Amino acid sequence: MARSNEAKELGVRMGHPWHEIRHLEKEAGLVALSANFALYGDMSDRMASLVAALGHRHEVYSIDESFVDLSGIRGDMTERAHAIRARVLQWVGIPCGVGIAHTKTLAKLANHVAKTAERKPGSYPAKLAQVCNLAQLPRKDLDAVLDSTDVGEVWGVGRKIAAQLKDAGTETVLDLARLDPAMVRRRWSVVLERTVRELQGMPCIGLEEQPPPKKEIACTRSFGQPIRDLQALEQAVSTFASMAAQKLRRQASHTAHVLVFIHTSPYRKGPQYARSITVPLLRATSDTVPVVNAALAGLRRIYRSGYAFIKAGVMLLDLHSAKLRQGELDLEPLEAQDCARERLMGVLDELNQRYGRGTVKLASAGVEATGERASWAMRQERRSPAYTTRWDDMLEVGDVNVTSPPMPSTAEQGRQ
Repeated sequence: MARSNEAKELGVRMGHPWHEIRHLEKEAGLVALSANFALYGDMSDRMASLVAALGHRHEVYSIDESFVDLSGIRGDMTERAHAIRARVLQWVGIPCGVGIAHTKTLAKLANHVAKTAERKPGSYPAKLAQVCNLAQLPRKDLDAVLDSTDVGEVWGVGRKIAAQLKDAGTETVLDLARLDPAMVRRRWSVVLERTVRELQGMPCIGLEEQPPPKKEIACTRSFGQPIRDLQALEQAVSTFASMAAQKLRRQASHTAHVLVFIHTSPYRKGPQYARSITVPLLRATSDTVPVVNAALAGLRRIYRSGYAFIKAGVMLLDLHSAKLRQGELDLEPLEAQDCARERLMGVLDELNQRYGRGTVKLASAGVEATGERASWAMRQERRSPAYTTRWDDMLEVGDVNVTSPPMPSTAEQGRQ
């Protein structure tokens, strides 16, 4: 799921099966931790709130990345970025890199330079470590940085496009930045053309302060132990479909198709089986009940006895705004019924938000006694404590003298 630089140097690949590298725990001090999504989300929110102090507009790009608009901010941006980085490190405990440039693509590249210069001394000038401000570099120094970076490191250039570019003689980022955008559009795509223009300093990708609605919503999990029983699979799929429906309502969307899949583990001996099916809904909805029913109907169609299933998942497809209503020739008035169902789902979400996930759920998801875990639940034997969301897991510290890193005093910051 995620690897430190030290783990990468030990040869740990993304998605590497644990049983193949378990020996490194004793031989090399490798540390493995189970997923802790609640902690990740909370730490991400804390980091994003601090990073937002860099500028006046902020886009949360992913769980560990943000874009900040620095236009109109006076003072030394590099000094300001170092102060914010120090504050994130002290208050959240997460080291980060900061990249500053005139476009989002260049800023993403600058972030790569900032992290690489620190992790691999000599790869870039030492002054670019931790915080890399490409906007302040003279043209000659900027070209040297771009020429030292492989074209595959550019945001939006995947392995396939990178291979095509290298076949055409475009090896470095500087080579890509010097291409004619019109030619790039004719030979590749308008997307790569925008990338080239951004590398040339022309902003083509705006800041998204509100993330666009997702086009697909998925909820998948690996089981803590192989599952053979259909009833246990139904409980897992019901839970996943309910979670996906809640995410769907959160972005005010409806789904028209539900996909469900199950598969065995390719790393375990025995018969292998993998199957998925897409179930269309009669009417697009965000109601948990029809979504769960469709997922269960699909599961029963693809289930085969005699297999040890290790993973299942539900995906909601063909999403559109909940404001769009599908009309149909039906003599029964549905508006009042729809409103009542929407209120019911709102109450369901509010209760689960207030008292914890799974407080109120469909019976098909199963009922466990207090402290009991479902047979399909993830083991999470190596999960770190929920330091920020559970009172019992909070760390206890003695009296310490904490001083915050000073922020650069600028007129603009004073107005903020």
